[in-house]
Amino acid sequence: LLRPESSVSVSAHNAVVRLAKAPGSTGLWDKFSFGPEPSALQERLFVSEENVDGFLGTAFCPSPCSQSARESQPLIEVLDVTEDRIQIRVE
Repeated sequence: LLRPESSVSVSAHNAVVRLAKAPGSTGLWDKFSFGPEPSALQERLFVSEENVDGFLGTAFCPSPCSQSARESQPLIEVLDVTEDRIQIRVE
């Protein structure tokens, strides 16, 4: 992480954590962990095409699937992500 660009802002009903990558760090973040202390962290995934595809793949085929079952699954594409909406196309 890059300091001082990373910051935390807390109010009575909200918390915002702003993370900035160090210059040598590349690629997208796929998940993060949060919680009141290190022994009680919860993991969350960022919304990305790969994470949505993985989640839906597990939902449609929770046990190991045959190749033909995987090929018949819908194609998922994340089109847009904003603070109040996520637009996903399924073919």
